[in-house]
Amino acid sequence: MRLAVAVSGGGDSLAALTLLREAGHEVLALHGRFLPDADDPRTLRAESGLTEACARLGVELHVLDLRERFEKFVAAPFAAEYLAGRTPNPCARCNVAMKFGALLDAALDLGAAGIATGHYARAGAHPVHGWALFRGADPVKDQSYFLSLVPRDRLMRAHFPLAAARKTEVRADLAGRGVEPPLPEESQEICFVPGDDYRAFLAARAGELPGPGPAVLPDGTPVGRHQGLWRTTIGQRRGLGLSWREPLYVLDKRVADNTLVVATRPALLMQEFRAREVNVLADPAGWPEVVLAQTRYRERPAPARVEISDGGLSVRYVEPRTRPAPGQVAVLYGPDGAVLAGAVVL
Repeated sequence: MRLAVAVSGGGDSLAALTLLREAGHEVLALHGRFLPDADDPRTLRAESGLTEACARLGVELHVLDLRERFEKFVAAPFAAEYLAGRTPNPCARCNVAMKFGALLDAALDLGAAGIATGHYARAGAHPVHGWALFRGADPVKDQSYFLSLVPRDRLMRAHFPLAAARKTEVRADLAGRGVEPPLPEESQEICFVPGDDYRAFLAARAGELPGPGPAVLPDGTPVGRHQGLWRTTIGQRRGLGLSWREPLYVLDKRVADNTLVVATRPALLMQEFRAREVNVLADPAGWPEVVLAQTRYRERPAPARVEISDGGLSVRYVEPRTRPAPGQVAVLYGPDGAVLAGAVVL
């Protein structure tokens, strides 16, 4: 089978490429240029290293300039969402628009049957849903959460060679094969935000940002001043600069009047939330009565009941949970680790 492999310069994507090639597939490599500065040292190191590695492996490499698309569908929406008081997930958006969008399209144009990536996830046959996206075998690195917004027809063309792998095994295996990734260090959480400092990124990008404003309790009692709503996220405790007799957490961000609403931890507990942009990956007729809902990447999923109506999801936890932040991705799992749907928290 002729398959394209999306390679970033990191070890996971090169491991995927190596495994498919050794399994007898005809492979080609696709590298997307996403970041605006083509002379960025990390970008140059990735491209030169991939050119050398692919030449040594005898694999054709195609470098695609996708900077305008990345800006339009990933970077700009990320900034706009934060300034609107939400907490976006750019990695999930990138998978939709770039890896399983532009790169998959390029792969098909080049005659490939599909695209492979270095994600720690699994996709394949399911006894109820026919096909499903599943959690990867490595519980620490499972990335099915970030793939949940990708349409089913796109994911059905995806291959995940690292589905059964553990991160530590992949690193050791690459070293044993003498393959040195151009970017051996772990990638940043948000690749286009230098130093993972999204506050500095927004300040540099937007110029004049909304300034300080009142911080109040839910009943309107003033407790101080915030330094910019865009500097905070729902559930945040540290770095608020507020003094109170009990620890305070961000409960809400009222962008209309530039007011930060804070409260003690019990006020963060809720039992129901709604989500939009629902991406159904398994027919709801086959969903269990109680699913497992996850609204943060590093969060243990919790039992919940779900209703789909008016193009959105209503998720009601069996037990109260800390409220998710608007803009975060909510993923519904079955008990076997199958992804039932992904959506964006309202």
